[in-house]
Amino acid sequence: MEQTARVLSQLGSKDQPSKEFQSLVRQIGEAKTKHEEDRIIKKEAALLKDKVGGRDVTKRQMREYLIRLIYCEMLGVECSWGYIHAVKFTQTGSTLDKRIGYLAASLFLHEGHELNVLLVATLQKDLKSSNMLEVSMALVSICKLVGADMIPPLLPLVQDKLLHPKQLVRKKAVMAMHRFLLLSPDSISHLEDDFRRSLSDQDPGVMEAALILFHDLIKNGPIKYKDLTESFAMILTQVYTRN
Repeated sequence: MEQTARVLSQLGSKDQPSKEFQSLVRQIGEAKTKHEEDRIIKKEAALLKDKVGGRDVTKRQMREYLIRLIYCEMLGVECSWGYIHAVKFTQTGSTLDKRIGYLAASLFLHEGHELNVLLVATLQKDLKSSNMLEVSMALVSICKLVGADMIPPLLPLVQDKLLHPKQLVRKKAVMAMHRFLLLSPDSISHLEDDFRRSLSDQDPGVMEAALILFHDLIKNGPIKYKDLTESFAMILTQVYTRN
């Protein structure tokens, strides 16, 4: 809900929520029973089903419709007919539109969902982007949606982001690698040197993400990583002394 609110706050003064949306939020807040809330949300879902499929829907309107669909899903009304619109919105040129598309797709879809395959090309494109925000959105979505069958086309691009100049991107790349490890350990077994480099990254966030990854690597074969004992001790000391 907080992330949804942040996205809405970034729509700008010229793109404020419509009166319909404001009315929806007010009615939900004023609902005195669960039955009344369900009635409001079911009515909203039916209304959106008609509107989303319209021919003359603008980007601004679709942004709001997707947010309203998120509200419907969060309050218990399944709106699978609208999921494809979230996927399509990830393919737009606007960073804000992409953000809303990725946010909705991450909430609507799940690992193994039939629509995930439509995201592969978009994820590849955004991972190659010079826009740090687009790269970050793609990496976050990978952590939530990618299945084992989607790893091969994405792995080289994620590996490249382990050396990105921005620490936030490097951290999210390590997190994506952790996702790959959980799904298919053999797919990243050749990248151990990259992970060791991330473990000694100057940014604490990247180091933390690498520690979580090594936690699972070590569980599967502790002897192989015995040489990292001194590095782990140094990290623990840094945490303890806050240096």
